[in-house]
Amino acid sequence: MDQDHPGFSDPEYRKRRCFIAELAANYKQGEPLPRVEYTPEEVATCCEYVSDSGTLHCVLVCPKKTGFQLRSVAGLLSARDFLASLAFRVFQCTQYIRHASAPMHSPEPDCCHELLGHIPMLCATLTIVCHLQEIGLASLGASDEDIERLSTIRLYWFTVGFVLCWKVWSAGLLSSYGELIYKPFNPEETAIQPYQPFQPVYFVSESFEDAKIKMRRYSSSIKRPFSVRYDPFTCSLEVLDQPSKIQHALGQMRDDLKILHSALEKLG
Repeated sequence: MDQDHPGFSDPEYRKRRCFIAELAANYKQGEPLPRVEYTPEEVATCCEYVSDSGTLHCVLVCPKKTGFQLRSVAGLLSARDFLASLAFRVFQCTQYIRHASAPMHSPEPDCCHELLGHIPMLCATLTIVCHLQEIGLASLGASDEDIERLSTIRLYWFTVGFVLCWKVWSAGLLSSYGELIYKPFNPEETAIQPYQPFQPVYFVSESFEDAKIKMRRYSSSIKRPFSVRYDPFTCSLEVLDQPSKIQHALGQMRDDLKILHSALEKLG
């Protein structure tokens, strides 16, 4: 922890954080998520934000609806590790709770941040999920420079309805309307915009689909010696580095197109 962290001088909080971090460090993908028995103080801190029903429903529905799964993580990851997990439709999720002395703010992602900010998005629509996965797939084999650019925009694509309209109702922005400056979403420009706690400008996309198309176009410009293809049936990635693999993938696509063509014919 940094010295300005609310829990830096609290030995009991640091001990608790180490315990939860150890649970995450010992976790293996595919196992049930580690169960944390939260203390009354942690529950009270979390309840400043979270009501049980909605967020727990999201955790349960997430894998069934969009294929995204949660993975327990001890803390902040490198950008490359975080992005790589998105390629497999895995979201790295913390389980610790912010310090009780600062329930309305956390200098790092905590359980409240994950449940309210990220998990509902992973349960929303396949368009959003595919957009996030596109960024993860683009990161595989990318240079450190491209990783830095991708991490800048990994989850910060904007639409007026989803972000700006929500943030306008926050006290911080109502008293600081200068932060509401925005411009059209452009991955090339967004990629070099440094993240700040108070953004000087927001990037607005017409729709999630529009953001996905622009992101896919940007990803295709990243120089890599290979391409990858995600198999949703096996939740695995195939490196397309040989003609035979590409031919096999095309054969599967032809079969899928035949099924779709037949469905269209039956609809008249």
